[in-house]
Amino acid sequence: MTQNSQFSGISILGMGTALPSHPIPQADISELITSSLEARPDLARFARRIFRSCGVDMRYTVEPEFTKKSSAECRYLPSNDLSQVPTTEERMNTYKRESVPLGLTAAKAALLDSGVDKSGITHLITVSCTGQFLPGLDVMLMKELGLSPRVNRLPLIFQGCAAGLKAIQMARDVVQGSPESKVLVVCVELSSLHFQPAMDREALFAASFFGDGAAGCVIGEADMNHSSYFELGKGYSVLLPDSAEDMTWEVGNAGFDLYLSPRIPKLLGEYLAPELELLLQGDKHPELWAIHPGGKGIVDSVQNVLGLRDDQTKYSRDILKNAGNLSSVTIMFVLAAMRQDMRDQSQDKTKGIAMAFGPGLTAELMQFTYVPAYQAAETEPSHVYL
Repeated sequence: MTQNSQFSGISILGMGTALPSHPIPQADISELITSSLEARPDLARFARRIFRSCGVDMRYTVEPEFTKKSSAECRYLPSNDLSQVPTTEERMNTYKRESVPLGLTAAKAALLDSGVDKSGITHLITVSCTGQFLPGLDVMLMKELGLSPRVNRLPLIFQGCAAGLKAIQMARDVVQGSPESKVLVVCVELSSLHFQPAMDREALFAASFFGDGAAGCVIGEADMNHSSYFELGKGYSVLLPDSAEDMTWEVGNAGFDLYLSPRIPKLLGEYLAPELELLLQGDKHPELWAIHPGGKGIVDSVQNVLGLRDDQTKYSRDILKNAGNLSSVTIMFVLAAMRQDMRDQSQDKTKGIAMAFGPGLTAELMQFTYVPAYQAAETEPSHVYL
């Protein structure tokens, strides 16, 4: 089967994004963390340097404690007494309280943007790696949105930053098998709940660019009522070799413990180009690039190895600058910003590639096409789906 016979018309029909009500300028969170390192001036110097250079100006959090002026006032980042640091249980209670309203805001915006009534939703894919509870986010969102109790729920849990794009590809495959389906995808990540007293450089690096947010999208077959949408093409997930220990996310007693190896940009630079050539099957590189900004170094590496222009990575860099790395949520923020720009500039039909990265190391890769107004399906042959 060709790509067009498989996927023609299956599209992101609408998108919605949401940020918490507490903005935290990068300079403020840097001072908060360095104030907790008075006994470790070497780490304090490193923190100031890494927070200045990681490409982030602003982040958002559901936790007002991070708006405090000093570590003496913030239970998450004390300088001395660690006895009051929130436990994992307390952090999960906060996640349960805050994740549902944030996800609900994004989901409602996506439904409105898509023009799909809630009664038409057949599947709900929920995505998160920063919190868990049962009955879960999927059940809570179904109740709050008033979806049918017969909606097929597919929670995608603890898959890291790549999971947002994985969910989009799962939704595409659902619609491929059942063309009448309409899939609502909702991603919620509250990464700031896992900030902990920094004891080493690795922990400080991880704390320098993650933020909180939610995003949703509706995926189904486009029709005459839709415009400014992304038609979804072929794609796949791949595990990069010899990299399982380079990104880890484990449950600890005081939140989840993240490790990010400094080798990650180099690994992506080494293995990404051959994977993209496999995806493109000889086609030329497209114009649009929706890159998950896992960090400034990752975007730099992807841009360098693929020879991309600055304007082709601006969406990823702008989201990183203005909201930070939102884990699985981030790719939808990038796509939403790209769509708005394409719409504002009255751009014609344009091809692109989306990519996101997570533990494994996992790379999610997918072709897509921006469509300014509904167009009948093309019939020319294309490449076989991988």
